[in-house]
Amino acid sequence: MKTASIPSLRVDPELRYAAESVLKDGETLSSFVEQSIRANVEHRRLQKEFIARGLAARDEARRTGEYYPSAEVHEELDTLLRKATG
Repeated sequence: MKTASIPSLRVDPELRYAAESVLKDGETLSSFVEQSIRANVEHRRLQKEFIARGLAARDEARRTGEYYPSAEVHEELDTLLRKATG
């Protein structure tokens, strides 16, 4: 597959220094920027899906009239968290 380039980015020298200061051994600034972009794209994709699921749940609750008290939801979430953390 043919590669594409990301537009060059002008930043404050402090930001460049900060980015360079956290590079791992053998890591380049270019690879750091690429990984940062990939992570942000994935985060935004997941965030968009999360919001879509929430809106769909809201619409379903409105359609069915079935709602749950917040105390009940919090209790269930606390139970799940306790199980997950041992």
